[in-house]
Amino acid sequence: MNYHNKTFKPIQNSENGEVSEGVLFTYQQEGNILSCEYSGGTILKGHLIGVVNEEGVIDMRYHQINKNGELKTGTCVSTPEVLSNGKIRLYESWQWSSGDRSKGSSVLEEI
Repeated sequence: MNYHNKTFKPIQNSENGEVSEGVLFTYQQEGNILSCEYSGGTILKGHLIGVVNEEGVIDMRYHQINKNGELKTGTCVSTPEVLSNGKIRLYESWQWSSGDRSKGSSVLEEI
């Protein structure tokens, strides 16, 4: 699976997450290395880097700065589903590596 030049938006997130409506994720991929810049909603700027396995599962690390000026970091595993229209939906299981270190889940969908 290749995520190069694909853009995703959140459609669901845990209460303890910061990603909300208005955040856009723009993915780039070279080989199995994935990177992304994102912003919107309460997130001023965010980046992620990860590796994509043969099934398209992404193991990533992220960091972001929110509108309160707080730097947040975390880890995430995203599992893809290819929808009937050919778009990708990502089911994410994540954990903050800063702050309260709580866990959550989110769903992103390709636009």
